[in-house]
Amino acid sequence: MAEAPPITEIETYGVERIPDADRTARPLDLFRVAFGGANTFATCLLGSFPILFGLSFWQGLAATLLGLVVGALLLAPLAVFGPANGTNNAVSSSAHLGVHGRVVGSFLSLLTAIAFFSISVWSSGDALVGGAARLAGVPQNDATYAVAYGLFAALVLTVCVYGFRFMLFVNKIAVAAASVLFVLGLFAFAGDFDPSYSGTFKSTADPLFWPSFIGAALIVLSNPVSFGAFLGDWSRYIPESVSRKRVMAAAFLSQIATVLPFFFGLATASIIAAKAAPYLDPAAPNYVGGLLAVAPAWYFLPVCLIALIGGMSTGTTSLYGTGLDFSSVFPRFSRVQATVFIGTLSIVFIFVGRFAANLTASISTFATLIITCTAPWMVIMILGYVTRRGWYDPDALQVFNRRQRGGRYWFSHGWNWRGMSAWLISAVVAILFTNIPGQYVGPFGELAGGVDISLPLGLVLAAVLYLGLLFAFPEPRAVYGPAGPRLARAAETPVPPIVDAGKLLAEA
Repeated sequence: MAEAPPITEIETYGVERIPDADRTARPLDLFRVAFGGANTFATCLLGSFPILFGLSFWQGLAATLLGLVVGALLLAPLAVFGPANGTNNAVSSSAHLGVHGRVVGSFLSLLTAIAFFSISVWSSGDALVGGAARLAGVPQNDATYAVAYGLFAALVLTVCVYGFRFMLFVNKIAVAAASVLFVLGLFAFAGDFDPSYSGTFKSTADPLFWPSFIGAALIVLSNPVSFGAFLGDWSRYIPESVSRKRVMAAAFLSQIATVLPFFFGLATASIIAAKAAPYLDPAAPNYVGGLLAVAPAWYFLPVCLIALIGGMSTGTTSLYGTGLDFSSVFPRFSRVQATVFIGTLSIVFIFVGRFAANLTASISTFATLIITCTAPWMVIMILGYVTRRGWYDPDALQVFNRRQRGGRYWFSHGWNWRGMSAWLISAVVAILFTNIPGQYVGPFGELAGGVDISLPLGLVLAAVLYLGLLFAFPEPRAVYGPAGPRLARAAETPVPPIVDAGKLLAEA
């Protein structure tokens, strides 16, 4: 394997196929980045939701484990596209949505990254300021919050400009440091923790129990799903020769490992519910405030360190993918230019959303709806990989980026209406069935007795529609490669040659 470049060398690659000689990452590196991006206070916040929904500790743990395992299984296959094609997942989606249809993946990852970057900065910034206030008497006002947010934003943007190697270096430190601090927290709260915390439901026969249990599991599941659109941003540096099973195992285990911050959030939320219940008022929950209220004084400094380290880790993984995807949609921007541009806009959004528009609550709803739309896209990608037997034409995937036309994935004027229809119908139906109590309830959100079935409905509908359309309206045989299709039919449809769009205009 070639020697990796120094971390201080600015990455120049955008979404073009990375040469084999420059692919020096390992599955362990993918694990570090994916786990590091989730080993933060933002994940602890999600871990508190089972208690917020009224579950007991053990019921909440069961919901957490269910959501984690299902989400990790759904995410893992999305890791194989990077090594196979040497580019990010949005570009790889050209094979299933069309040369132009791949912009769906780019905008989904763009919106997801901005949303989770904002959540990370806000939650980590609040924890940093709150911990500093309790530790050193730092005033809790708009000025100190602005400094905390600005510190995170500037550091994150710097790391992202340098690129993948620097981000990997940060996450190597963050994974170990944040994990140690979370484990230390388990000792800090051991005296107050009571695993027999009973929640608000007398029994599972309560009509609201199962909606709450499933809702909690789906919130946990949303965390792994949020990585789906930009998992290839990191795995594209893994050599094509590396076993696909090892790559998927790294992605799977990276999410299973997040049981640490999820458990921390669940356990501390049960303590907050018992000792400082007003902080978990469903109308205005304040998990970070509650955590600081029940934490021993000596743990305030670790809280500040987790906030700083976690904010850096999640922020870099989110913003890096944002800049990369923006450069893929607008090829005239280099990766560095796109990262600076989107990073600046994201920072403005964070400050306006926090101090002017009060978007901190609605952004969580926005993120949930994005994930609801991303899950069907992930299903189409996975099933597309299965039907293609993992075979792709990396050169034809780059047609959009090179301002060209034609190739295996041109389909109908650059759009594969089969994949596009399956995704659009599934995403719209899922949104209609969404039920986020107190925030957003779709027109059909109450049909399942208050249970939010949007995500499982979107997943199943996408699978049925996509496979059905592939069978009823076969794709060209050329997209399947020499081994032919699996679980689908192929048609003898001619494939237009790849030509420069500018040349066609000149000839016209």
